[in-house]
Amino acid sequence: MRSGTAKSRPAWIYAARVERVGRAGVVVPLAIIVLFSVLDVAAGPGRVVSGLVVIAPWLAASLLGWRATAWYAVLALIVAALLGLYDEQYTADEWPTQAARLFGVALGGLIAVAVCRSRLEREDQLQQLGVSTALALEQARDARDMAGLAEWLQRSLLTPPPPVAELEIAAAYVPAADHVKIGGDWYDVFPAPGDRTLVVIGDVAGHDGAAAATMAQVRNVLRGMGQVLLAPPATLLTALDRAVRSFLPTVMATMIVLEISHLGRNSGPLVLRWSNAGHPPPLLISGEDGTARLLEREPDLLLGVDPNTRRADHELVLYQGDTVVLYTDGLVERRGATIDEGLARLRDVAEEEAGLPLDKLCEVLLVACTERPDDDIAVLALRAR
Repeated sequence: MRSGTAKSRPAWIYAARVERVGRAGVVVPLAIIVLFSVLDVAAGPGRVVSGLVVIAPWLAASLLGWRATAWYAVLALIVAALLGLYDEQYTADEWPTQAARLFGVALGGLIAVAVCRSRLEREDQLQQLGVSTALALEQARDARDMAGLAEWLQRSLLTPPPPVAELEIAAAYVPAADHVKIGGDWYDVFPAPGDRTLVVIGDVAGHDGAAAATMAQVRNVLRGMGQVLLAPPATLLTALDRAVRSFLPTVMATMIVLEISHLGRNSGPLVLRWSNAGHPPPLLISGEDGTARLLEREPDLLLGVDPNTRRADHELVLYQGDTVVLYTDGLVERRGATIDEGLARLRDVAEEEAGLPLDKLCEVLLVACTERPDDDIAVLALRAR
């Protein structure tokens, strides 16, 4: 669209301009021409004030459109020429002066039209800027509303862990500082057939509503599988990988699925069996001496790479007072530091604060291991009673 032409300017801009100026704005320049014509005639022949009619197009340039200004410029030139006849300005002696006077009126009219077009262009730009600003503000409000809804939906999925016999469980979640407060990190704890409890922590790639929605789908599919498949974590992850590949083919996620059961049928020490799909390793804090170590095993591929990959289960007996901490990578990743440095920092802080209540331990780990989180962080801690 070419700015400054009547053809390109929206009709609503003209309507707004006419409403703003009103009929008085159209009549005032004409009144100026009439006024100076009357003054010229009243002064009598030889008392020339006809050149002052150039004020009319200048006044029109500040109030009206460029077409109206051009008409007033032409009218001012015609009136000045006619008043020149009355004032006897076309004699041999007076003609040069009258010609200069008419040239001045014509030049003033042309300048008035140019000034008017420039004013209209600026007004159009301001109008468009105002519309763009209003749209941007409306979109920002919509985005805030959607972000708030997405954050609420995500937090509604990150429910407090249910009570589990012989286990104390605590969880914490912190959104990224530099993103909308939603993402793909999550944790879950739910009972499963065979007197088992399944514990999950995962991270779907992304920091937006799409990541949160994908996370919710993956979470719910895994929950359903956990209720119908009496299978170890590696088998559940394989089934989940194939299912996700079928309806979310572009999704990639890391995850740990951990199964809690008794060494005996309904008694004895607790046994942890877990499978790791490309996720940071769990942390074990000994209930006996407070030492901490990473349960590092060879991690399997993350979800979404190869649904036919072989996955492995790992086992650990959990004794009274032992604590297992599961977390997402935001807890151990920091700008300017390696992942190994982050894991070492996590291990050191866990040993220093091993005696804290479980919920306080989660809070301390979040504060000590992160300054301004660049990523979402989910932490889930389990302690044998």
